[in-house]
Amino acid sequence: MSRSCPGLFEALLKDEALLQPLVEFARDAACLHGVLMRPPPTMKPAHVTLMPFTLLPIPMPRALYFQAVEVQTLFNTLVDRVSQDEAFLEQTLSSTIEVDDFTARLFHIYKQIQREGRTPSIVLGLNRCDYMLDQGSSLKQVEINTFAVGMGGLSARLVEVHRDVLRFVGLPEQSEQLQYDHPPTVQASAVAKAWELYGSHRAVVLLLTLPTNYNRYEQRNLQMALLKWNICVIRRSLEEVCASASLDEENRLFVDGREIAVVYFRYGHAPDHYTEQIWDLRLLLERSRAVKVPDIATHLAGTKKVQQVLSEPGVLERFFPERPHVVEQIRATFTGLYSLDLGPEGDRAVDMALAAPERFVLKPQREGGGNNFFGSDISRVLTEAPGKERTAYILMDKIQATPSPNIIVSAERPPVLTDCTCELGVAGAYVRQGRDVLSNEVVGYLLRSKMAEHVEGGVASGRGARSSPFLI
Repeated sequence: MSRSCPGLFEALLKDEALLQPLVEFARDAACLHGVLMRPPPTMKPAHVTLMPFTLLPIPMPRALYFQAVEVQTLFNTLVDRVSQDEAFLEQTLSSTIEVDDFTARLFHIYKQIQREGRTPSIVLGLNRCDYMLDQGSSLKQVEINTFAVGMGGLSARLVEVHRDVLRFVGLPEQSEQLQYDHPPTVQASAVAKAWELYGSHRAVVLLLTLPTNYNRYEQRNLQMALLKWNICVIRRSLEEVCASASLDEENRLFVDGREIAVVYFRYGHAPDHYTEQIWDLRLLLERSRAVKVPDIATHLAGTKKVQQVLSEPGVLERFFPERPHVVEQIRATFTGLYSLDLGPEGDRAVDMALAAPERFVLKPQREGGGNNFFGSDISRVLTEAPGKERTAYILMDKIQATPSPNIIVSAERPPVLTDCTCELGVAGAYVRQGRDVLSNEVVGYLLRSKMAEHVEGGVASGRGARSSPFLI
């Protein structure tokens, strides 16, 4: 019966008599299950509001969902191995750092840490690979995130909301098909393992976060889970840490007089997050004994240029020698990625983009969303950057996602039936000590939907929403 659910869901969305009570019920269920966020800073700090979500779960082919889940530990391994390959990072980023100041400053910190012999002995990676379904039939990767990774702590809560919604409309069997098998303790166990390896029961976890972060309740899931191990988490902004951070003679990091075992960056991925003082702080953090999430090498391993080079023939084999089946699994998720370096290859990519800009996405070396260029903006950027400035970007095939009808429910806007496209993020965590990988796991998923008429979404903007996959 589940295979008929896409049509059944569409019929429910068009049932005008049912829609108003269903939306009202869904809003209340979301409040009761804690699918909440902090509102924009223009509202009172004590206020909370609903995290926008789709009224119904998103139908998704079971095989493609499990393809994304099963390949995640391989991507964890890939990111970790790239981060340890100094020659690869230096060669890959050589053109980018000539024109992209932000990436260049990160790279210079990385090289300084290498020269000083401060390569971390304990590595904790929290990564997320994001995918879209190309024409609904194949899984294609949008990007690899290694910095400020949200793990989808509210995903389990939203599954409960969607179960309640399906029961409300008389679909109890279908409600049982919604599952979330990754409790917050799975992610927290990786952080706890890194904390344990650090070796001081008095040390704490430092969560670097913006004071006005709308997603603070999702971050609290990790904090509360770590309390089960009696591990304390302190929340600070980069500016606050600048005022009190110091290293002792053993390179132990102290903030406000408290020893730090793990530094978890939830921001610091954009140029406007940095002043000269914060650049100095980033170097100090990298010099410390504290486990960084991510450390500077893993941060660079997540750049778009690295992802583009990894898609080139023969490159994955460097990291998985004599394991062709692993290379095939990873490469199967890649879409077309093209270098814009100076030379014939880059010239061909520019010509392709200018001839048909609607087929591509132009990506700078940035995390956090809202940075990419589409359509006529691609032509404008490439025309304005005809020389080596173009090497600050990569070109990617635009994934052709098939829209499906749904309703985005929020506290601020009336519900409207709209076509939505979705992006599935699968998160992983790994812990390495020296050369030994101690754990490598999938820790959750994050499914986001956006109105199909917008090229980019955004939960806080109201153009996007959280959802749950309904596997068919």
